[in-house]
Amino acid sequence: MTLQAHKVPLSIKLSYGLGAAAYGIKDNGFSVFLLIFYNQIVGIPAAVVGTAIALALVFDAVIDPVLGILSDRTHTKWGRRHPWLYASALPIALTWVMLWHPPTGSTATIVGYLVITAILTRAAIATNEVPSLAMAPELTPDYHERTAVLRYRYLFGWLGGMAMLMLAYGVFLVPPIGATSGPKAVDGYQAYGLFGAAVMAFTVLISAVGTHKRMAHPPAKRIESKALRAVLAEARETLSNRGFVILMAAGIFGYTNQGVGFAMSQYNLQFVWQFGTREFLIYSMTLIVGVFVIFLTVTPVAARLGKVRAAIMFTILSALFVVASYALRLLGVMPGPGSSLLLPVFLALNTTGTALGIGAMIVGASMMSDIVEASEETTGRREEGLFFSGALFMQKCASGLGILVTGLILQAAAFPDGAVSGAVPEAVINRLTLLFILATLVLSGVSALIFRSFPFGETEHKARVAKLAVAAIKLNTEKG
Repeated sequence: MTLQAHKVPLSIKLSYGLGAAAYGIKDNGFSVFLLIFYNQIVGIPAAVVGTAIALALVFDAVIDPVLGILSDRTHTKWGRRHPWLYASALPIALTWVMLWHPPTGSTATIVGYLVITAILTRAAIATNEVPSLAMAPELTPDYHERTAVLRYRYLFGWLGGMAMLMLAYGVFLVPPIGATSGPKAVDGYQAYGLFGAAVMAFTVLISAVGTHKRMAHPPAKRIESKALRAVLAEARETLSNRGFVILMAAGIFGYTNQGVGFAMSQYNLQFVWQFGTREFLIYSMTLIVGVFVIFLTVTPVAARLGKVRAAIMFTILSALFVVASYALRLLGVMPGPGSSLLLPVFLALNTTGTALGIGAMIVGASMMSDIVEASEETTGRREEGLFFSGALFMQKCASGLGILVTGLILQAAAFPDGAVSGAVPEAVINRLTLLFILATLVLSGVSALIFRSFPFGETEHKARVAKLAVAAIKLNTEKG
């Protein structure tokens, strides 16, 4: 089959990518607002909130792999993935609304509610995200076209998250709808949750409809039904793939770093740089610009350097750009709060660092797609759902760990509850800044080192795809 035959039409790429908007809204809400909402608005200590969210991950260790296994083994006239996509819309919307409507009562009551709703929200998202991500290797076997396809998913994921971030800063957290602090803030966050739920359900359904004609059909090769013990043994064999283990390890550190960056962003913007609502809105707009820049450049960069080298380069450069403004502040050469130079300098450095970090994630997801054929060659099974359920669980673990690490950073810096911008002691801000720099550099550095061990590249992948294609033709001939 020619390279042109492996090209995915633009309409399918757009429909496929749109489905990630729901995950982007969820991820941005968890990373940016959930900690500060339950800490500063609801009144639960930051370390307790971080621990509660991390505890919810215990259930994801079961939920995500089960969804991956079920998705791979779903056999309907609409194929393996689409029944899950259609069924996920309503649970996603309902659980997202619940998350931002905590009950009144004791700390224990609120924390228990947070744990339960966090579990339900993540499970609902997983019923869509696992089968949707699993479609990426099915859309094309081409090594570079997979990067081109997956960049749409990251584009829409980030656009969804950033659009809600802009609406939060520009509408939901400003009068008359809400505020960034005080009793009115609860109304703003709840309106944010309601609107986000509607957008999530809508984009999930439109994505499913848009990819239905191309993807909603029974697979060419079914995974035969077996007893539970045999299924678990096969899952263990699949997930022990060396390339998969390496990507999971690199991702844990990389996505934890992202989680720290987002969870810290509200504190950094408001208390370190003392930005107001206008600057928050500009900040979110520039991040969108960075997303578009990396969307245009990630495929040619990965093609030129190879995926492994590109992932390492993006990871290291991202960390250096992100910490640059904070390091310059500690050195006394960064423009201070109130300076006209602060915002443009900070945005240039931070937006570049964030965009490079997204590049690393896109390349990592493309490498995960290539694991599918590597596993099929040794096991005889295509288990996209299981692999991407593992990747999704890793991301959720890392998101929770990012919030947990942020809570520990705030605690170590002795950051006060109910803080007021401009009134936090300089010594506390300095400790906060230094700890953020150290966390970013360590997490990114370890991730980059792990990426170096990935076991194959384009040459091996092409040979493997060709070998599997020959085997498939032979099998079909024998059946005929």
